[in-house]
Amino acid sequence: MADYTIRPAVVGDGSFLADMVVEAANWRADATRPRPSVLSDPVYRNYVAGWQRPADRGFVADDAQGRPIAAAWYRLLAADVPAHGFVAAGVPELIIGVRPTWRAQGVGRALMRQLADAARTAGFSRLALSVEHGNFAEGLYRSEGFAVVATRGGRDTMVRRLG
Repeated sequence: MADYTIRPAVVGDGSFLADMVVEAANWRADATRPRPSVLSDPVYRNYVAGWQRPADRGFVADDAQGRPIAAAWYRLLAADVPAHGFVAAGVPELIIGVRPTWRAQGVGRALMRQLADAARTAGFSRLALSVEHGNFAEGLYRSEGFAVVATRGGRDTMVRRLG
């Protein structure tokens, strides 16, 4: 098993979360979406702008040397705020990013489980996310209880009920 620890995300993690949005946007091995172009996109920017708002929750995985390697967090967004996975007011949207060398080692699953527990404890009954068609992470999301509720623009919106 990979050697990492998970901790709550804090205000000072905002720049790293922006890096993880870029990683999420560049899930394809041949992807070349540079940081400035990803973060200038209003949808991607909404996932990190002003981190950490009162309802924001997240977790960061650090390697054995204390360097951040992955993060998962959620945000509540309004219907009039551009987002890829918005389903309803009061349903937080999950965002996750993992550095390429750490993918497929269980860190993303561990972060998602911790975040789902935090959302459940905070009183949320569902979590939503968006995944581009062809993204290998869709299998992870399905195995963690997410199901497709909408498809648009080459993306699936998925929801997990938190029982």
